[in-house]
Amino acid sequence: MSESARAALRRIPSRRPAAADPRSGPGARRERHRPRGARLLLATVAAATALTAATACAAPSRTASGSGGSLAGVWRMDGYGTLVTIKGRGLRTYETTAVSCLPGAVTGTRAGAPDAHGASRFTVPDSAPVTVRPDGADRARLAFDDNVGRRTLHRVAALPDRCGRRPSRDPRAVFDVFWQTFAENYPFFRAKKTDWAAVRDRYRPRVTARTTDAELFTVLREMIEPLHDAHTRVVAGPDRWFAGRRPGTVLPTRESTARIDKAIAANLGSGTVQRHWGQGRLTYADLPGRLGYFRVTQFAHYTAKDDYAGDVAALDRALDSVFTTARTRGPAKLRGLIIDVRLNGGGADPLGLRIASRLTGRPYTAYRKQARNDPRDPAAFTTPQPAPVRPHRGPVYTGPVAVLTGRLTISAGETFTQALMGRSPAPLRIGENTQGVFSDVLGRTLPNGWTFGLPNEEFLTPEGRTFDGTGIPPAVATPVFTDEELSGRRDSALTRARDLLTRGAATAGQDR
Repeated sequence: MSESARAALRRIPSRRPAAADPRSGPGARRERHRPRGARLLLATVAAATALTAATACAAPSRTASGSGGSLAGVWRMDGYGTLVTIKGRGLRTYETTAVSCLPGAVTGTRAGAPDAHGASRFTVPDSAPVTVRPDGADRARLAFDDNVGRRTLHRVAALPDRCGRRPSRDPRAVFDVFWQTFAENYPFFRAKKTDWAAVRDRYRPRVTARTTDAELFTVLREMIEPLHDAHTRVVAGPDRWFAGRRPGTVLPTRESTARIDKAIAANLGSGTVQRHWGQGRLTYADLPGRLGYFRVTQFAHYTAKDDYAGDVAALDRALDSVFTTARTRGPAKLRGLIIDVRLNGGGADPLGLRIASRLTGRPYTAYRKQARNDPRDPAAFTTPQPAPVRPHRGPVYTGPVAVLTGRLTISAGETFTQALMGRSPAPLRIGENTQGVFSDVLGRTLPNGWTFGLPNEEFLTPEGRTFDGTGIPPAVATPVFTDEELSGRRDSALTRARDLLTRGAATAGQDR
């Protein structure tokens, strides 16, 4: 998840690793505002009239045409249920549905003057900067530094009236905002075989003006738990939260992580020297037979300061140390590289693309990203945006790669795995299916101050396929961190990768 996600999620941990705090979910990540088509035809909803009204009040302005691409004013974002206001040096967001408008978590301050093209850069507390660029009088583009892609903005006349009202904290109002946000933004109801209108009919009668916080939390949890989606969550306080997960997923603990580390070390070999960067989240080792082992356990939190710019710098230092001229060219270059993301809880997608850029000598598209874009039509999405992988200007490794994955390969760990599928030669995936959550987490606040999150995007293959729900499958299936494996200090996936790379068979029969 991106730093922008951290801001948008506020108290909901954004794409953070699953081991530290189950509230961060498997796959806490960016606002993850990180696409990736469910097609539920919503039944008749009581708020249909309100939907029409909300759309009308946020329609593009016919009078406020702007002045030569000025950014001042109110903007509606394609997808994401978000309005953006820019006034003076300030930027702020509003979270909207057909029944609500609440202040968003992203507030920015313009850093310096606009550039020659009119683009303004805004600093955001505890988050990566935001850049807004004019695209004509009534259009603009918004981009978060730590997020793949950009958002399209359309100028509107004004904020809806409800944006200036104090929201009701009545439990029924809280329920309605929660349900409506999922109804308008969640893309996977059809894939999950869930009738969301029927969910409302079942649970809404249980909520009254006298419903307690504990009772309301139970209702909200029961509504989303059957989705088994690691990017869904609700946080009502430090001791009252829920984050979804795919059935069979066991979150790592300190004890299990220690056992995993010991099993990996035993299978790397007693004489193997592992180098660490990024506060231990990046590891590399040279193995016999001119093989390399590169482990990435997170795409975030590489420095004590915990900022995205610092993460980028720390990652680049590690990559410069790993992808040297000696390892990438000449007679001593690596014969094969193992990349291990089996215990990767996510982070910022652009960091994964930075690694991919060290693994190719030609540009290619990692994936295309789209967001659900019509509250009334689950089949409507924004125009898919390609995420390019461009070769690094220094040494790059273009030889055989094996990628180790499992159900604890989550969120940005999965988008990274997907990004490598377009590489040539394609990596050989070994292990188990990944978790199956690719979208940024759309962070939202409820009228009573609770927070929640949900996915609203799809990440597409060149054929238009997504891996949401099922995860990315391996080409070679092996056990991953089972109790039997760990008890015997075995690591079948790592052993298999070493064998195939040594025999030069790492790309044979690869399913892309």
